Amino acid sequence: MDTNRCSDFVEQLWEDDVVHQLTEFIRIPNKSPHFDPDWAEHGHMEAAVELMTTWAGRQPVSGMTLEVVRLPGRTPLIYIDIPGRDDDTVLLYGHLDKQPEMSGWSPELGPWSPVRRGDRLYGRGGADDGYALYASLAAVMALQEQGVPHSRCVVLIEACEESGSYDLPYYMDALAERIGEPSLVVCLDSGCGNYDQLWCTTSLRGMAAGVLQVDVLTEGVHSGDAGGVVPSSFRILRQLLSRLEDETSGDIRPEWLHAEIPGERREQAAHAARVLGEGLHTKFPFVSGARPEADDPAELVLKRTWRPSLEVTGAGGLPALADAGNVLRPGTSIKLALRLPPTVDGGKAARHLKSLLEADPPHGARVRFEAGQAASGWEAPPLASWLSESLNAASRAFFDAPAVLMGEGGTIPFMGMLGARFPSAQFLITGVLGPQSNAHGPNEFLHLPMAKRLSGCVARVLADHHTRSRETAA
Repeated sequence: MDTNRCSDFVEQLWEDDVVHQLTEFIRIPNKSPHFDPDWAEHGHMEAAVELMTTWAGRQPVSGMTLEVVRLPGRTPLIYIDIPGRDDDTVLLYGHLDKQPEMSGWSPELGPWSPVRRGDRLYGRGGADDGYALYASLAAVMALQEQGVPHSRCVVLIEACEESGSYDLPYYMDALAERIGEPSLVVCLDSGCGNYDQLWCTTSLRGMAAGVLQVDVLTEGVHSGDAGGVVPSSFRILRQLLSRLEDETSGDIRPEWLHAEIPGERREQAAHAARVLGEGLHTKFPFVSGARPEADDPAELVLKRTWRPSLEVTGAGGLPALADAGNVLRPGTSIKLALRLPPTVDGGKAARHLKSLLEADPPHGARVRFEAGQAASGWEAPPLASWLSESLNAASRAFFDAPAVLMGEGGTIPFMGMLGARFPSAQFLITGVLGPQSNAHGPNEFLHLPMAKRLSGCVARVLADHHTRSRETAA
């Protein structure tokens, strides 16, 4: 493959067409079903599907077939099948559903108001991960434009990843014969440590989420009258959280929420830490004087990829400050997001978490934990030598720097599912979510040069995969 020719092709395709498509995609508030239960009636998901399929359908991809698969009562799935020069199969994955708006966007920016500022395209869902379909087809078209052979490619774009991919197993079962047994899976929904080289994800954390509710009264009462007699629901909630988390260090207490970290992953974490240095924490918008949880960069990598961590992502029963009177409130609820090590079972963790939090409630309060999203993490199989060489060659060709292997702290439920379904496959998990890109939060942006170079890297890996498949067949 001619790298310069590939870069020129991808650059022109993105600037002439793809950036406009993603701009229109950002405008569509197609929130994931977990955040928009009436998604079917609202029509935003359908608008996103129509936008993507209309664009994909007019691309000059040799032999491509495109279909929107619809199972009753489930979110739609875009299925694209591109024949190759051999019978081997590459599965390329992305999703089109989005996280909700989130507050705190800068002036002139907003989740559904796309704005391009230099290399950045701001707005919800462009980087997480509406670009995946466009990058996947750009890679295939770049090869076909040069006459470089590739294996059969199947592109899957799902619509409920941000809700835990609960519809995807049904589609995988329904399409199992059509998909076949891919020898390579490419997922473009992950992150990157910087925008200067190719980053390959070696593991993903799981998650156990839910709502913890503590009730002490049937209605609020005067705090002066009840204070000292009626226990505070907030204080009880703090006690319960201390069963789970050390409030001083942030360490998660139960041993069953921890996992042994393989030596290879420790070595990769140390290398990634040397590459990133202080960038591991300076990418976050700390207030003046705040500092990260550890001083050692390698330990920070492990804490965000192989150790459990807890965040309270929402609260109920707390009035706005302007409306907060002197009332001892009847109850307090919080939403918990517990990130799990890659090899901890998400379903079991959620069940154990419920038992931990509900047992022996202080002061006889009514305590309920309603489990929500639960997903197991994923650890990549050993990297084949051909893929390792291809990743480094691609990174040097398009970034002039070697590839870096590192775990990610987020969760992609699809990967654990695929790892179990295709145990002999190789995996390239990568993405464009780098410093300040802030997926799920305010001011999310897509780093356009990174997305373009990543398209080229995928093209290189597809070409090398075909060469490997041909050598194996011979």
